[in-house]
Amino acid sequence: MKKLLKTIQTISLTALLVLMVSCFRGSTSEKPPIHLNPNMDDQPKYKAQAESNFFVDGRTMRMPLEGTVAQNELFEDQAYYFGKKENGDFVKASPVAVDDGLSARGEHRYNIYCAPCHNSNGDGKGIIIEKGFLPPPSFHQDKYRQYPDGQIYDVIANGYRNMPSYKHQIPVHDRWAVTGFVRALQKKHETEQNLSTNTK
Repeated sequence: MKKLLKTIQTISLTALLVLMVSCFRGSTSEKPPIHLNPNMDDQPKYKAQAESNFFVDGRTMRMPLEGTVAQNELFEDQAYYFGKKENGDFVKASPVAVDDGLSARGEHRYNIYCAPCHNSNGDGKGIIIEKGFLPPPSFHQDKYRQYPDGQIYDVIANGYRNMPSYKHQIPVHDRWAVTGFVRALQKKHETEQNLSTNTK
């Protein structure tokens, strides 16, 4: 029993000694640390805007090859991507076929991004008026009913007067979906106006 107790004491003291020694930092070394794989420490590379002795023009940053187009930036279809013809005029009709899926998507996007200002029925009496903002115009005015589809798309993409651009929030296809939904709101309002006139 005494032998076991002595062994436990020896192990405990050794562990305590190791623990105390590990707490001391010791002296600093002027030598660099030893790394078995130094790839991450030594990375010969050019940095942006740095000078280069290798290239003839002295620049590290290389110009892209002529005709290079960034991924997803080949906007050949002017009507689809910009709502305009080659001559710069707005396209009259949407280049995207309107179906139930597109209408549902347009309504969904409209309710997220447009309804707070333009209201769910497009009359321009959204909730922002209660917060002290200027009321936006109603879509049901003749001026806006006569807009070509491309112009509505352009306003969504680039903004107009107090309205900011939504090109970063609403992708191209969804802009056309919202355009289609605005047209549906205008038709619905026109039908309701005609019905109320005929019933009087």
